[in-house]
Amino acid sequence: MSAAALRAVLTETDASWHGRGDERIAPELLVAARDSAIGRRLLGGWLAAEAAPALLAPQPGAGFAAAALRWPRARVERLVRDLGALAYAPAIRAEVRREPVRRLKQALDNAYLLALDSQVWDGKVQNQLALQLADNLDRALRMDEDAPLYFLLDLRGRAELRLWAERRDPGLADWVRLLLPRELHDEAPALVAHLPPDVVERLHTHHGARPLSA
Repeated sequence: MSAAALRAVLTETDASWHGRGDERIAPELLVAARDSAIGRRLLGGWLAAEAAPALLAPQPGAGFAAAALRWPRARVERLVRDLGALAYAPAIRAEVRREPVRRLKQALDNAYLLALDSQVWDGKVQNQLALQLADNLDRALRMDEDAPLYFLLDLRGRAELRLWAERRDPGLADWVRLLLPRELHDEAPALVAHLPPDVVERLHTHHGARPLSA
């Protein structure tokens, strides 16, 4: 294992993923383990067996944990938000009420423009899904704060990314899962991807090439 890559993985991985099965490592022991070479190897071994076999599979040279090194948390979060906004494009484009449109523009910024861009994705979905997306978005916009809207988009964006990555980049699929508390993963509803794979890949490539400071 690359020591630097393993340290990066353990630093960003949510603490709830450390342990075997339902047995979690106490916070004080986890801190000590992260600061120890032997402890880091044990933590990495548990993660590889329990939660991230593709991410932590033995790789020659710099290939170990490559997805975590290429995709720090901030980059993943930007990609997830854009994917969520684009996945909700049918509902966002259909929303014409003045106040909801103002809220969306203010909360999403450039992601709002992405959702409106039919050249990125035409937004065609079955009627039942379109109604479901519209209802979900309306419920979020009825809240006084933007947090429910962000949660809604990020939930969908993570699902779209992970379902795409499970076939194209399994290490990234593992990594997206490790960045969130295990409880959120276990309790998340099963979502079926509706963004075309080439659209997800296009955004994946775009964000992967963007400087984090941009």
